[in-house]
Amino acid sequence: MWGCDVFNGTVGGTDLPLCRDLPLALWALSLLYLLVGLPLGLGYNALLVLANLHSRRSMSMPDVYFVNMAVAGLVLGALAPAYLLGPTHARWALWRLSSEAQVTLLTLFHVSALVTMYSTALLSLDCYIERALPRTYMSSVYNTRHVCGFIWGGALLTSFSSLLFHICSHVSTRLVECAEMRSTEAADAIMVLVGYVVPALAALYALALIARLRKEDTPLSQGDAGRLDPSTHWLLGVAVGTQLGLWTPYYMTLLGQVLVAARGKPMDGHYMGVLPLAKDLARLLAFSSSSVMPLLFRHMDKSFPSKLRRLAKRLQCGPQHCVQEQGGVQQVVA
Repeated sequence: MWGCDVFNGTVGGTDLPLCRDLPLALWALSLLYLLVGLPLGLGYNALLVLANLHSRRSMSMPDVYFVNMAVAGLVLGALAPAYLLGPTHARWALWRLSSEAQVTLLTLFHVSALVTMYSTALLSLDCYIERALPRTYMSSVYNTRHVCGFIWGGALLTSFSSLLFHICSHVSTRLVECAEMRSTEAADAIMVLVGYVVPALAALYALALIARLRKEDTPLSQGDAGRLDPSTHWLLGVAVGTQLGLWTPYYMTLLGQVLVAARGKPMDGHYMGVLPLAKDLARLLAFSSSSVMPLLFRHMDKSFPSKLRRLAKRLQCGPQHCVQEQGGVQQVVA
């Protein structure tokens, strides 16, 4: 499934020890992820969504963003087997994907990536607003739910321009209109700028503002520690750092492809072989973010275990029995 032998239809880098040893290591890592990390990620993402939806009244603003990221994580988890077991460099591939399937999977991957990165950035900004203006209710749960709807819509619209370039790169021989839109490097440049640079700068700027607020007292925060639990800020820092750390290699490989295309000169055969290998490894790290984030949320959010217990109790007793028990309790209290 892994290889570093094909790049722009040429062969290069196959004599490198790197290209002889690393494909086997990446094969083992990908199998480990598919057998262990992927089931854990899908399970915890599903539990995160179900537990919070079951306890909607007790959801906080960060919970809504983490649910949004969990839904994107479920999409990424569903795409992982198709990507990791059937990449373009098909020396180890278990199947080959058609051009239409590749474009569809790439679109879903980019939409999920955009949702993940922008949810992280907006979570940081809303936590700053909550910290700086604790009694204004600007970053409420009601507003956050509508913002998450706009995130998915914006991700679809943002990835549309990139999608056009990828579609035209596959059907340019059939459509004259696509003659000027065959460059996949242009699509990669759009994704690097819109999908990584903008949300990463926003998230880092918000973290810097939050760190500055810890050193200074604002007029509205005097005598009020803020509605968010202090552990939420620690969870925020870990979540932002983890997302940026796992997604940065993928976007750096896209940037590398853009720079190679802009150079206009043929690359050395060694680099031609290593770049696809680096892109496959970076994509594996990006997929692993969908498994790491719910595990972090599970161990760092103090309210999540109680939500899981309520969900488990509801599933065990059934809806009718639980209603009867609640009615009996109300009669006794009356």
